[in-house]
Amino acid sequence: MSQPDQPCGCPEFTSVNRRSLLRGGLAVAGLTTVFGSTVVSRSTRAAAATSAAAPVEPWTIVVLSLRGAADGLSLVVPHADEVYYRARPRIHVPSDRLLAKDGMFGLHPALAPLLPLWQSGRLAAVHATGLPVANRSHFSAMEQLEDAAPGSATRSGWLNRLLGGTAATTPVEGVAVGSLPTALYGGQSVIALEDVDDVDVDGAESLAANDPRLASLRRMWGGNRSEMGRGMRSALDTVRRFEPVRRTADPSASYPDTDLGRALGSVARTIRGDVGTSVFTVDHGDWDMHTYVGRPDDGWMHDNATELAEGIAAFFADLGALGDRVTLVTISEFGRRTVENASQGLDHGWGNVMFLAGAQVKGGRYYAEWPGLTETHDADLPVTLDYRSVLAEVVSARTGVSTATVFPGFTPEPVGVMRA
Repeated sequence: MSQPDQPCGCPEFTSVNRRSLLRGGLAVAGLTTVFGSTVVSRSTRAAAATSAAAPVEPWTIVVLSLRGAADGLSLVVPHADEVYYRARPRIHVPSDRLLAKDGMFGLHPALAPLLPLWQSGRLAAVHATGLPVANRSHFSAMEQLEDAAPGSATRSGWLNRLLGGTAATTPVEGVAVGSLPTALYGGQSVIALEDVDDVDVDGAESLAANDPRLASLRRMWGGNRSEMGRGMRSALDTVRRFEPVRRTADPSASYPDTDLGRALGSVARTIRGDVGTSVFTVDHGDWDMHTYVGRPDDGWMHDNATELAEGIAAFFADLGALGDRVTLVTISEFGRRTVENASQGLDHGWGNVMFLAGAQVKGGRYYAEWPGLTETHDADLPVTLDYRSVLAEVVSARTGVSTATVFPGFTPEPVGVMRA
């Protein structure tokens, strides 16, 4: 069963272009778009909320958001829970098709490109994770997930607070490949780009630090103390700092020709350019599968899972030894209902799965306090682990930044998915 030409996503998710919404909202907060990239300037830098962290090895965190609410019960199937098969008579993944099976779980067969990472102990899955309270609105759940500070009046995202804890000083330390998510919004400067080659002066085939156009622009804006002047200086400095990335080889031939492949290729190229970027965000979607989820070998879920797996596998293969400093984590605003609907799709649910890959991940296994499934029409996978506990373990293991700074008012539960 193939995916429809016009997926039947819910109107809330499909009727508003996320990128235009974000750009429109951020324009009043000091957004400057220049040279094909977007730099959010530090017009109101947030005060540092933590003491200096202990020195750590160079680290990079990549947050890969599965937009539209991915179905964790298809990606990591609880084959030992008999309710799963009763609840999904037409769209279930047969037990004998699952990969990397243990006594409870197995991977969707379309995730086969990830098996080398799994078998080498560099990929893990944490199930039944999510927001502490169910929220089935895409945009509201996205904002809660990315703010990661329920009840707080602080208007910043958790990744921006993470950068604040590192005393980041330049926009290139936080990079959104694609649209700028709420997770990166806040007092620290960050950059959003579509392609690393766009971070330049319009019309330039090559750019050097002493390019006369840059010198002219710096003179023009150097003494301007307005908000626009500060934004222009930040953008020009970003162009200068990004020059080593633009000089690196384009790795696109080694990636699948997909939006995710191109985005992860840009991330790898920036890491290789060694300009000091610590945090990346990438979006992958649409996962809003209200109709025609499909079966293991075809359909919407198969296609998305294949693209996800091929992109991540190509990313770590491209990085080689540099991958030893990179931790990638996937996240989605909520999961899907346990019971399939009349359109062979899945409606909005609650609990979900998170994947972690790369540096310091204790991989090759599933982590879950499994609550058991129920098959009433409105049944969800319950959340038994707040998603912030997973992210906090990544932050603690990789960065040395206080988790209290990144997740204010939250006490993480131990997960055990990261090596200290």
